[in-house]
Amino acid sequence: MRSWLHVSCRRGPGDKVPPTAGSSRGDARRGDAVFYWLLKWVFIGPLLKLVFRPQAENVEAVPLRGAAILASNHLSYSDWLFMPLAIPRRVTFVAKAEYFEGHGLKGWLQRTFFAGAGQVPIDRSSGRAAEGAMRTGLKILAQGELFGIYPEGTRSPDGRLHRGRTGVARMALESRVPVIPVAVVGSNIVAPPGKVFGRYARPVVRFGRRLDFSRYEGMESDRYILRAITDEIMYEIMELSGQEYVDKYAVKGRAPGSSDPGGVTSDAA
Repeated sequence: MRSWLHVSCRRGPGDKVPPTAGSSRGDARRGDAVFYWLLKWVFIGPLLKLVFRPQAENVEAVPLRGAAILASNHLSYSDWLFMPLAIPRRVTFVAKAEYFEGHGLKGWLQRTFFAGAGQVPIDRSSGRAAEGAMRTGLKILAQGELFGIYPEGTRSPDGRLHRGRTGVARMALESRVPVIPVAVVGSNIVAPPGKVFGRYARPVVRFGRRLDFSRYEGMESDRYILRAITDEIMYEIMELSGQEYVDKYAVKGRAPGSSDPGGVTSDAA
């Protein structure tokens, strides 16, 4: 087993842990983690590698330990499958809460799959959805983990790279962790918007250089600073992806809009 998968937990022979709500949540998280690695290394991961033979470039930009934000373009629902597959660590995204609220066997299977696949629920119907996603991301980063985010806020409606929302910048400043730009190329051919499958293609996942924004520490309330940081991140993603950039926000289901709620929510799945 690789060293970053090892977790050391030592107790004395007489030590006992009382059954509390916290320990129950911990057990659930450990169960999700086990399922994540089973999906990645035993079930879905090997199948995706066999069929699509995805490529990864500059993987060494992702630290083997410690928190970081992976900020990626978003062309297809399959992005959250191919991007984490390229690196040995777990990546967590936010996903709409509906995926976790089903009933019966189907609901349980869906909930188990998305939780095990590194997704955490967020209620996007609420006006505070962006704030909830921000808090969730900060908690994950505080635990020293990797958090995946799509700064465009939704899948690109036309294949171009759209203006980033400033939530990614605020998260970077509040968490004080580096941002790693990521470009997934070819996923929209494999799984185009509105379709489960498209044509065969070999997706490429490119990781950019780590971006350090510590020079802006304490300035997370300055909207001009947040915009400058976000634009720098989007420029790096554009360079990696080769996409045409359009300075308008992507809005799901209609033409690109012109407002910025600073959100970090996305169609992660």
